Amino acid sequence: MGYQYSSILLLIGIAAANAARTDPNFMEGKTTVVHLFEWKWTDIVRECEDYLGPHEFAGVQVSPPMEHRVYPNNDVPYPWWQRYQPVSYNIESRSGTREQFADMVTRCNAAGVRVYVDAIVNHMAAVTTLDNSTYTFPDVPYDHDDFNVPKGLCNISSGEILSTSYVGSSYEVRYCNLLALADIYYGPDNDYYGRTKVVEYLNDLISLGVAGFRIDAAKHMLPSDLAGILDLLDDCTFGGRPWIYNEVIGVDDNEAIHVDEYYECGDVTEFKYCNEIAQFGRGTKAAAEYSDFGFDDKWTFMPSESAVVFVENHDNQRGHGAGGTILAFQEPLPYKKAVAFTLAWNYGTTRLMSSYEFENTDQGPPSNANGVIDDVIINDRGTCDGGWVCEHRWQEIRNMVCFRNIAEGEAVENWWDNGENAIAFSRGDKGFFALNNEEFTVNEVLQTGLPQGTYCDIISGDTTVDGCSGLSVEVNADGTAAIMIVPSGREGNDAMIALTREATSGRGLYEGCLFVSGAGTRLVANSTWISMILVLLLLK
Repeated sequence: MGYQYSSILLLIGIAAANAARTDPNFMEGKTTVVHLFEWKWTDIVRECEDYLGPHEFAGVQVSPPMEHRVYPNNDVPYPWWQRYQPVSYNIESRSGTREQFADMVTRCNAAGVRVYVDAIVNHMAAVTTLDNSTYTFPDVPYDHDDFNVPKGLCNISSGEILSTSYVGSSYEVRYCNLLALADIYYGPDNDYYGRTKVVEYLNDLISLGVAGFRIDAAKHMLPSDLAGILDLLDDCTFGGRPWIYNEVIGVDDNEAIHVDEYYECGDVTEFKYCNEIAQFGRGTKAAAEYSDFGFDDKWTFMPSESAVVFVENHDNQRGHGAGGTILAFQEPLPYKKAVAFTLAWNYGTTRLMSSYEFENTDQGPPSNANGVIDDVIINDRGTCDGGWVCEHRWQEIRNMVCFRNIAEGEAVENWWDNGENAIAFSRGDKGFFALNNEEFTVNEVLQTGLPQGTYCDIISGDTTVDGCSGLSVEVNADGTAAIMIVPSGREGNDAMIALTREATSGRGLYEGCLFVSGAGTRLVANSTWISMILVLLLLK
């Protein structure tokens, strides 16, 4: 009995640890993270305070903040991937200094925006694989005895992971070098020194106010080694455990490593989502097939509660890491459709991408000749210039972040489709979304789930003090509305309609999920608060 009781307690402990790791620490009513890829800390501060906070984004994923190798003489100088080649765990990178990073985290938290670090803990910078003298990182310090290949643990003579290993051998994927990157040893024969140094690094970041970590290349680490690190992390400065989401590329069911091996370590990136949502955006798979998207076994996705979903990330938009068929900013209309549906739907935890333009897949962010990152330029339209794309600032996308916030916790209801490429659904009585991927106008009376009223379509515009800046939709007393969507691909038309319970005609100037009256007074869209005010007025 004693053994069984101990086993039960152990299982309960593992389940509790996993549950804590999957809490993203979002502030109440917020749902969506944006990856500000390769932004400087000083620009992220401004974005948190001026845009992400006011528009109710939940968090920002930042590029790796540790000291990294610099490649000025690469074929493409100062490539983006130099950030993924650590030389120490000092908080000093091309994005800025430790002091600037700490200031950024403090001020983003104050603006209601959590900060999540892209954590490089599987490896250090690239080495000459069979030369032990190159496995030296004095500022950690690490030497050759702290890495799997020089310790003789890799069973491939070159020390490099072979492409066939991903199907044939999980051992090789976890103990050999990925693209010559020095694979850290996490075992006991040096008293778990590698684990100790990584825990020190991550706890240092937590002490500065970080809310969690994306674990880069998690599939290249044993789940038990990774869990051993996570178990030793401190609580966040604001309370609770840091959110962990693990990069595990799993698009081939025949791979030797499966995503479900990492559920004990937190949430997991759902890369299959990218390929399927790309077909939705482009209209190459009938939208009607997405009525059970992600939930039915036919999709072979992980459970919604474990999944971090995204239309693309920094790797696959460059053709790396299961890339090739995904959508990105270069195809703006289908891309907006894919992102809008992702935010309107209720599968997984959403992460958006904020990119920069590139011609070569190695190309780093907009920079000067010395590789110093340029400021992010915000133009008069509220979008970005200077080579920065800033998809999260596109009206359709930032307004759909609000849609997801308002619809959070509501089931998908009132699904309608025409059997092919036109769909609509509600999220309880909080939101309604419709999309047309046909070549003809869709004109239907549909159940919106919303109360009677005049609503502003937040895809084509915003609410104003006297109406809507874009389309408006009349919802009848029974919740139905005449919905007309012109064909997909027409110039200046996104072929979508999105309504929320809060975005009613004349409500005020729309800013994220908040409203500003004509006099400039900010009103939070909260019916309980409004009701309390009315009661107080009646009692006067």
